[in-house]
Amino acid sequence: MYKTRMASKNIGIKEEVYERLKAHKRGDESFSETLDRLFAELDSDWRTNAGFLSQEAADDLEAAVEQGFADLDAAFDEHGDGIDEQLPGES
Repeated sequence: MYKTRMASKNIGIKEEVYERLKAHKRGDESFSETLDRLFAELDSDWRTNAGFLSQEAADDLEAAVEQGFADLDAAFDEHGDGIDEQLPGES
């Protein structure tokens, strides 16, 4: 019986990276299978992209969101009663 072999590529990695990868191997899992599993875990984790903003960009975004909420609150304060009166069943 013949085994089907997949194409392979050789890559160079630092010794410490090799040791970290080796530590993640399970049983008779190949390095390719280990990498495939680790990438699948990363891809399925919603936190993969967490922290992609610089602190300055995160602060700017937070300020913009807070301003948006403040503007929304002001609009509700200004127009809220009129909106309530236009809704069916509201008085």
